[in-house]
Amino acid sequence: MAFDRRTFMGASAATGAAVAITGAAGAPAAAAASQSAGSRTYAFTVMGTTDLHGNVFNWDYFTDKEFDDKAHNDVGLAKISTLVEQVRAEKGRCNTLLIDAGDTIQGTQLSYYYAKVDPITARRGPVHPMAQAMNAIGYDAAALGNHEFNYGIPVLRKFEEQCDFPLLGANALDAKTLRPAFAPYSMHRLRTPHGRDVKVAVLGLTNPGIAIWDKANVQGKMTFPGLEEQAAKYVPRLRSMGADVVIVSAHSGSSGTSSYGDQLPYVENAAGLVAEQVPGIDAILVGHAHTEIPEYRVKNKATGKDVVLSEPLKWGQRLTLFDFELVWERGRWSVAKVAARVLNSNTVAEDPKITRLLSDEHRKVVAYVNQVIGTSTQAMSSAEGPVKDVPIIDLINHVQAETVKAALASSEWASLPVLSQASCFSRTAAIPAGQVTIKDAAGLYPFENTLEARLLTGAQLKDYLEYSARYYVQTAAGGAVDPAKLTNAENIPDYNYDAVYGVSYDIDIAQPVGSRITGLSFRGKPVDPAARFVFAVNNYRASGGGAFPHVPKAQQLWADSDEIRNTIIQWVKAKGTVDPAVFASVDWRLTRAGVPVF
Repeated sequence: MAFDRRTFMGASAATGAAVAITGAAGAPAAAAASQSAGSRTYAFTVMGTTDLHGNVFNWDYFTDKEFDDKAHNDVGLAKISTLVEQVRAEKGRCNTLLIDAGDTIQGTQLSYYYAKVDPITARRGPVHPMAQAMNAIGYDAAALGNHEFNYGIPVLRKFEEQCDFPLLGANALDAKTLRPAFAPYSMHRLRTPHGRDVKVAVLGLTNPGIAIWDKANVQGKMTFPGLEEQAAKYVPRLRSMGADVVIVSAHSGSSGTSSYGDQLPYVENAAGLVAEQVPGIDAILVGHAHTEIPEYRVKNKATGKDVVLSEPLKWGQRLTLFDFELVWERGRWSVAKVAARVLNSNTVAEDPKITRLLSDEHRKVVAYVNQVIGTSTQAMSSAEGPVKDVPIIDLINHVQAETVKAALASSEWASLPVLSQASCFSRTAAIPAGQVTIKDAAGLYPFENTLEARLLTGAQLKDYLEYSARYYVQTAAGGAVDPAKLTNAENIPDYNYDAVYGVSYDIDIAQPVGSRITGLSFRGKPVDPAARFVFAVNNYRASGGGAFPHVPKAQQLWADSDEIRNTIIQWVKAKGTVDPAVFASVDWRLTRAGVPVF
């Protein structure tokens, strides 16, 4: 039967379940079951996606053309739909389930448009494109991701209402009652030729970092305990309810690490720990980390049994398949074998059923992102942003600094200098010479981060810059330099390297980590360790993202509720003309033993 959130919440906010009868009696594909020498077996497949981030079409709204990358991956639910239908045709639809591990409604201009421009929360508002697509494809359940909360709880609740499947979050609790704010799990029955149905439980777990990253949206409303704690609570309950198979859909990476230092009281990437510490789990669909893990086995400490984990690549680039083999013994079904693999969505065409369904929404968003908002006196590119102080990153920082200065103009902090941080979020971002569109400006900032102002000292600023400079591979003085080999040391992503605007400094990459920042100065004078600065910083970094020092605990002077991306768009509209001569300067550079690298 279909999941009804109102019925669930009214019946039992503490447990909750959705039960779906999959397939018709006697209808399973012949390959799904066999019987020999008195044994009964049954096979079924659970398909999984994660981190779809608003991708329906194989389209990049920031470049306004078909998506492509170096590996020629494809993206979007329209491609996933084709893969799903192929698997259902092979296995028998009644022998399959389809689940997701979260981060669904944020990430593209398509999802932004239906949260902010033509919001689903409006009276007689539209149905979210992701809900339409996932309903049409036939998802059975989806875990909550942290980005589900980016647009606020009302948008998430409306999206939940529009979905024909439950949004699961066993560790998303009401802050006052500490009872589940969403369904913790769903229960699904698969009919077999052998009489007794197979009961498959899907337990949804989300990321405890939501309490920090979306503090403005959830503080005082919801709380997010650790994944291991809630899994240990629910898995035995699901087994006692007769679950033959327990699958966890976890919006949490598998590495057992956190990128937020001591700001996050629970492990951010805890899926592997859940598998290791909580007995009774057969498989875990992993999300959040944006990595591809076809199959990863973790031995449970209590039982000694392997738990199979799999993470399909983000944005609908891959579809995970968990293939289960069950055997009937001692009056019950038990799992004999689990294997996982991924399918690549670039091997198939988009499902015309999905592209037709959402063609109007797609056209509206394409028209929106192509609106002209100003002009630029010259072309700017982020291609060299990771290794050079380029004007396009200065633009982000200049807008942020101007915004903070204006916000603090009448405050006690008005006389303090304002510095700003920004990252090279995309190496393909560009502002053309001539007309500038929404997509051009939005492409500089693909995340829904908001802007804050924090108070830092000169000494703290130096620590911050030293930490950021870990991004560079230590490179001895002398000899040729390959720019492609200088960055992403220790797999630090581009978005966790910050350039700071408003001061001047060198980064000596011949030196070890922690001893790289030289010549740090403000207005031509060395920065006084005791000097005070206003620091314009995004909420991701301010909340501990990347585990940068000092900022999360620094005094907050101001915070904005609008996305930085929108602030940039509005700035371009207001100015009319983008002229790098107004804001661009080379304030930092890479050196080796004092000699500039470039």
